[in-house]
Amino acid sequence: VRGLCGTYNWDQQDEFTTPAGDVETSVTAFANQYRASGECPVLGPGALQPCDAFTGRREVAEAACAVLHGPAFQ
Repeated sequence: VRGLCGTYNWDQQDEFTTPAGDVETSVTAFANQYRASGECPVLGPGALQPCDAFTGRREVAEAACAVLHGPAFQ
């Protein structure tokens, strides 16, 4: 298993492995490797605050991320 959720092998040293097999050192550089298309904006080096940028989507995002705390990922 490899992707935006990490490698799921309990080794934190390779959690930011890109599709090309490289290991990024920053969250934004890692996320930029998984952009779905050229139309997606490149993330800058600053801290990500997605809930501030998309306030109307916070509840939807929290519900979707709740799955990660469910039994499938325990």
